[in-house]
Amino acid sequence: MAIEPHLDPTVRHDMVFLFDVADGNPNGDPDFDNRPRMDEETGHGLVSDVAIKRKVRDSLPMAAQGTDNEERYGIFVEAGHALNTKLGASKTETGLDKKKSLTDEDRRTARSWLTERYADMRLFGAVLNTGTTKDLGQIYGPVQVTNARSVDPVMPQHHAITRITQTRQEDIDKGETTEMGGKWTVPYALYRAEIYYSASRGQQTGVDSTDLELFYRTLAMMFDHDRSSARGTMTARGLHVFSHDNAFGSAPAHTLLNRVDVSSAAEAGKTPRGFGDYSVSVADDDLPRGVTMTKVVA
Repeated sequence: MAIEPHLDPTVRHDMVFLFDVADGNPNGDPDFDNRPRMDEETGHGLVSDVAIKRKVRDSLPMAAQGTDNEERYGIFVEAGHALNTKLGASKTETGLDKKKSLTDEDRRTARSWLTERYADMRLFGAVLNTGTTKDLGQIYGPVQVTNARSVDPVMPQHHAITRITQTRQEDIDKGETTEMGGKWTVPYALYRAEIYYSASRGQQTGVDSTDLELFYRTLAMMFDHDRSSARGTMTARGLHVFSHDNAFGSAPAHTLLNRVDVSSAAEAGKTPRGFGDYSVSVADDDLPRGVTMTKVVA
């Protein structure tokens, strides 16, 4: 049975991922009192690649539930679990901890043990040269994610909030009845990120078509599993995958990704307050030979 082009792990894929936020903080900056990240010169909103990958890591195991190889979808970088402990297991479980020095084949064995168990390492890569695994080097991930940038400048708003009780008993004893706080929100913003998949690196880490299918499914639905009052409403609005017919690629990535055009609400004299204030068009009728385009989310 033929694999759909966008699910083929042996060829290159270039992607545009669109998502939006309404009345929320998509990615706070701890250096600025958790204010939404911004390009200080242009005023455009930013969401870091780390924040996007964190949401993928949190949701991918749920997407993998019920698959034939569910055990392949563990997460390497997760809260409450020391990385060195997981890395060390790659040697103890393969018997390499008894060796004084490792051969290139030994390193491949340890890395394969890790990538077979941790989906985020298989997709995004990882640094392995810490703790007792300093000789394992680094795994270069086949999936690279850019920072997301808002289509139009954003105007973050700070809201004062109150709580009807105090944190400390001594403040209550003084007669204080409320405590002040604050939160940042972006009224509305549509963000665009670019994602690249390298088939040659995917072959090294063992990516298969199920990995790609679950990755796309996670991008489409991960915001549904990341709800919080701080983040408002976040929604995936578009995932356009340009697939080549070979590992090297049939056209430069930027010439393909520029085909996904998002009209600026500001150019139409609008202050954007919803996805309906934008229009998304894709020039896919004259793609270069060897390239196909799939709208995974449209």
